Formats: sequence, C-alpha cells, structure tokens
Amino acid sequence: MENFKFKKEFGQNFIFDGNLLSAIVSDAGITSDDEVLEIGAGAGTLTKKLCEKAKKVVSYEIDKNLTEHLYEIQKQNQNLQVEMKDALKENIDEIEKHFSGNYKIVANLPYYITSPMIFKFLEQTQRVSSMTVMVQKEVAERFSAKENSKEYGIATIMINYHADVEYLRTVGRQMFTPPPNVDSALIKITPANKEKANNDEIFALMVKTAFSSRRKTLSNNLSKLGISKSDVDNAIGDFGKPPTTRAEQLSIHEFILLSNKLQKFVKI
Repeated sequence: MENFKFKKEFGQNFIFDGNLLSAIVSDAGITSDDEVLEIGAGAGTLTKKLCEKAKKVVSYEIDKNLTEHLYEIQKQNQNLQVEMKDALKENIDEIEKHFSGNYKIVANLPYYITSPMIFKFLEQTQRVSSMTVMVQKEVAERFSAKENSKEYGIATIMINYHADVEYLRTVGRQMFTPPPNVDSALIKITPANKEKANNDEIFALMVKTAFSSRRKTLSNNLSKLGISKSDVDNAIGDFGKPPTTRAEQLSIHEFILLSNKLQKFVKI
C-alpha cells in the first residue's frame, strides 16, 4: 500500500491501528457463526480482522484501484469474497444472494453516503441483524439523541423509527489515514419491531415539516401542510402538551400519535 493514492472523491479515510480494528470487530459482536457484509473494504485492514472471527465476509469496494490489493487478501482468506462494486447502487437482492440467512453489516462509511446507505438497509430488507458503522461524530450524536436536545431532529426520529441506536465509542481524527477534518464515532444500529404510524409517508412528511423551523411551534410549522393551528393544538393537547410545544419536545411515540390524529388533513 506504500504507493497507493487516496481518492478524495470516495471520501477515503483508512484505519490501520490494530487495537482499534479489533475493538470494532468486538463491538460488532462478530462470532464464528456470523456472515458479515463489509461496506467499503478500503485498504482491507478491517476486512482481515473480520475474516479472523466471522464464518463468511463479503466486502464491497467502489475504488477499482484497490482491486489487485483486495484480491490478494481474498486469496489469503478462504472465507472472504470481494465485490468491486458500489454497494449503494447494488440491488439488495443481488447483495443478499451472497448470504445463507441473516447477516451483520460492519462498515467504515465515507461521510457523504452514511445516511443513504443506512436507510437503504433499514427500509429495504429484514435480513440485517445489526449494523456497526463508523460515522461522523456529529451524525452519531444526532442518531442517538434524546428529545429536548439540540441534536434531536429529523435524523434521530427517522432512524429510531426503524431501529435501536447505540453510541459505542468516539474515534479521534488522528486514528485515520489521511485524517479527516472531524472526529468520528462508532455506532451500532439494531433493526427492531418498532411502533409504527398508520401511514409511513405521512409520518415522515410530518416529522420533516415539524422541524422545518426549529424556533417555531409545532402548530406554526405544520400549518404548512394545510393543518389548522387549532387542530394541531387539540391533537397535542390530548397527550398533555401545550400550544407552545416545539418539535424537539415530542417523543417518537408522540409524533406517531400526532401523525395518526392528523393524517386526514394531509394530502400527499
């Protein structure tokens, strides 16, 4: 890897510290019974650690310059299958052909594909048992935030609508090569059978609109959907919230109740 040139367009930041790599595999709970999807094999350092523990590892990598290097690692690990493809663009069915049953995802994701990649697997399949991913620290804080905090917002609600999120560890920028401009964090996302709204599309639209102006009240923001302020105030009053309530003061459960109560007023 001495002559390898990092590609800025792929957001590549690789980890070479053995202790951190082992910690990631441990945090992901990888055992000899597990089949693992690695997204973003990169230099293959995490790939090799995963192969030491897992029954099978399927690693996707978009950068064709890494093909020879990763195929060499594949030769050395009989339980590894390298796919030089873009996992974000690949059809879920094609990805899942490589696995006999449920599988775990472990990934050091480029920051710019974090949310699209996570939601691709949360929304399109039931076969992922967990996702242990390295993300920007700020994103990890938003995903794991609680109501009444400045980090709590659309991303918090939508990911926790599908899964449980655990903030595992902070990883300083100096642990990466080349170092990014911000710190990272390792999170574990476990899909769960969560309470759902009557209409997922209306729920998502209502959450997005509710946070469109954080300083405004819920009733002011939701009026953009054609819902009268009095109808919003009556709906939140049913679960003990005053008319001055703002979006960050509602739990996910309360947003579900609100969506169900007001869905008849929303046109999509």
